[in-house]
Amino acid sequence: MHPDPRDPHPTPEVGVVVIGYNDVDHVVDAIRSALDQGAAVGEVIAVDDCSTDGSGELLARLAADEPRLRIVRRETNSGGCGSPRNTGIDAVTMPYVMFLDSDDVLPPGAVDALLTAAEGARAEVASGLCVRRELPSGREQPWQARLYTAHTVLARPSQNPRLVHDTLCVNKLYRTAFLREHDIRFPEGRFLYEDFVFTARVLAAAPRITLVPDRVYIWHVRRSAEQLSLSLDRGRIDNWTARTAACAMAYDILLSAGQKELARAARAKFLDHELRMYGRELGLRDGDYQRAWWAHTREYLAHYDAADWEANPSAPGRLLARVVLESAEPCDLPRLKELAARPARLLPPYARTPDGTPVWSTDLPQVTLAPLLTRPTRLLPLTVDAELRPRARGTRLRLRLHELYGRTAEAGPQEVEVEWQSREDGRTVQRATTTFTPSTPSGTDGWSAEVPVDLAGLGAGTWDLRLTVHFADGAARSMTAHALTGAGRLRRHAVPSVRHAVLLVQPYATHSGALALRVATGIRGVTNVAHGRLRRLLH
Repeated sequence: MHPDPRDPHPTPEVGVVVIGYNDVDHVVDAIRSALDQGAAVGEVIAVDDCSTDGSGELLARLAADEPRLRIVRRETNSGGCGSPRNTGIDAVTMPYVMFLDSDDVLPPGAVDALLTAAEGARAEVASGLCVRRELPSGREQPWQARLYTAHTVLARPSQNPRLVHDTLCVNKLYRTAFLREHDIRFPEGRFLYEDFVFTARVLAAAPRITLVPDRVYIWHVRRSAEQLSLSLDRGRIDNWTARTAACAMAYDILLSAGQKELARAARAKFLDHELRMYGRELGLRDGDYQRAWWAHTREYLAHYDAADWEANPSAPGRLLARVVLESAEPCDLPRLKELAARPARLLPPYARTPDGTPVWSTDLPQVTLAPLLTRPTRLLPLTVDAELRPRARGTRLRLRLHELYGRTAEAGPQEVEVEWQSREDGRTVQRATTTFTPSTPSGTDGWSAEVPVDLAGLGAGTWDLRLTVHFADGAARSMTAHALTGAGRLRRHAVPSVRHAVLLVQPYATHSGALALRVATGIRGVTNVAHGRLRRLLH
């Protein structure tokens, strides 16, 4: 390949390590996305973890026509991602190295963006924005976007403890000599969440880091795949124990290196991310899983010390953790699911001790909620109940905002903005604003509002409800709404439509308890839904 004179990096400097196992359908796309980065990529090292699906033969044919592609085939399957990446680190000959999974791709310009930043800042690590792309819908969600809003140079990682939240290794460019000098490697064998440990080892070595706002990695999320990726397969308890083990190891690595601030941030990240993510799914699991999860989590949290609880004590993850620690058996799972949602919702009842102190419940009065009395209005775990009432003469959305230990009334709820967001492409439609009115003259029983919903205007698809509550004190709280269940509230409705002849409308509660809506339009759409339901019943 002849260098492009317009290429900002005509000299080969980067090796891209692509790892794969039995991924014959995707690995070529991954490799081509690396080769297409331009002349700066001097080599692509494809590490085949002893595939049996023909991947090895396919890679050999590809390498025959591409001198920059080298194939390294492992003799035995490692069972994980760490060992093949280590094989790649050993094989790379370029000054810089990146990692790429066989089912993902590098977007155009990713290597140039990272290499320019690394060389300009004389940094050992350059990191950019990873985007999670849901397939087949194509919906995209940025990963840890708060870190990547502008070009930033950090002389040491402790200057931004939030770095511990980006545990990915694939959206980063590393100076090869830095990894080898500090013997930074991945855990070997079948070790889930190997990125957590590798990233902790990188941060523990205190590299100079540069951050760029460019998109540098596309993480493909295939939830409909026959075999879920290791990180998505959260239905077994060993996934949770593996995750806590990786988090514990990361903490120990940072603490042993004297990175106390980063170690503390890693523990806080566990409460805010891991605990909430698994906590909101806990009600979906069977009783055996719930009991095992609860016992293991209590054991893990028992290692936290007083300093771990002092920062941000009213944060939802810390409240959830306190409930787990104070109860020997799983309890209040519906409330914990809503508290673990993003943004958090604290459902009633709102209990108090005899002296008036807010507490989790009468059964767990030792879990105090007093810190909520001073939490900013925009961060309160407020709850709005929502009920959709599809009708031929006009569909209405009814909302009820709960009081929360006097804080809601103190802020003075005034208006609520309502909007529906497409699950498929993220677009937002039907924005409406209405006024909250007290449910009782005193307002102590909450506030209510009602808005019309144009179902035909929404059209076919899945729609998430988003709310923004505005208060008299100037604060605003963005939130989702708690879906009321029971009494046929989430029943499917067929609604006549001038535009579509008929609409099939299904309000439902998401995994985190929020109200969402599925709409099928026209006779064909309704028929497809009916056929799908019949197939599920038969199987």
